[in-house]
Amino acid sequence: MTINANRIDGRDWSLLAALSILWGGSFFFNGAALRELPPLTLVLLRVAFGAAILAPLLRMQGIGFPKSMAEWTPFVAIGLLNNVIPFSLIVIGQTFIPSGLGSILNATTPMCTVIVMAMAGEETLQMRRIAGVALGIVGVVILRGWGIEARPGQGLGILLCLGGAFSYGLAALAARRLLKNSAPLGTATFQLMASTVMMAVVAGTVERPWQLPMPALATWLAVLGLATLSTALAYIVFFQIVRRSGASNVMLVTLLIPVTAILLGWLVLGEPISMRAIVGAIVIGSALLVIDGRAVGLLRRGA
Repeated sequence: MTINANRIDGRDWSLLAALSILWGGSFFFNGAALRELPPLTLVLLRVAFGAAILAPLLRMQGIGFPKSMAEWTPFVAIGLLNNVIPFSLIVIGQTFIPSGLGSILNATTPMCTVIVMAMAGEETLQMRRIAGVALGIVGVVILRGWGIEARPGQGLGILLCLGGAFSYGLAALAARRLLKNSAPLGTATFQLMASTVMMAVVAGTVERPWQLPMPALATWLAVLGLATLSTALAYIVFFQIVRRSGASNVMLVTLLIPVTAILLGWLVLGEPISMRAIVGAIVIGSALLVIDGRAVGLLRRGA
């Protein structure tokens, strides 16, 4: 399949919207689970349960396991860059900064991805895409607010979250180069398996989860939702978009997540939607149209 890194078709827009809902829901699950679980242990449970959920599906699809260390290496690289490093950096970073600022920093992921792909020679650095991503970040700022307040360690928290966003950009590049012919289900499962091994070492060394008290049922349900919806299913959709539309396009989901998170809060929790949120969503929608390019082309032909 030929990847079009400049435009996104209707099916991929639908997949991006679905992925934004799946990942947007992770904020709800994380908030509930972190009341009783430390961050690295939560990341470990997230990737481990996600891998366990997907593994039985491999046999149903006739997908075999990698047979050598050389075949496992790409999945280890993706797991490190797409899960272990960014999950850990962002979860720790958000202990120093408010959620609004965390959303803004997470929204820089498409910018990081565009820059990484251009520096690697994989995609052309187009001013239209840069302008669109920048406009999208402005929309997130309007929608969520700056969220900047005097907190100890806030500078460190910002750097950690930016490091997570840059790691996502590197993961997109690695997926583009190393896994272009891999089935999305296999890619999602094997990178989660590799991440589980790495996170077991990290969480076991830092937090010793076996010494923690047994969490309540509500916490386990939050972990299960995080693993099933926001990890296992989300990564199948993620790698499907990477194969169809390219690495830079799939990272546009981080601009959609704040919008879907607010819509979920309105639909599920009955939270009101402010005028600021509406304006921010309109700006983000305009940014996505600029990035897609077809609207700009229609305006030029009309002129």
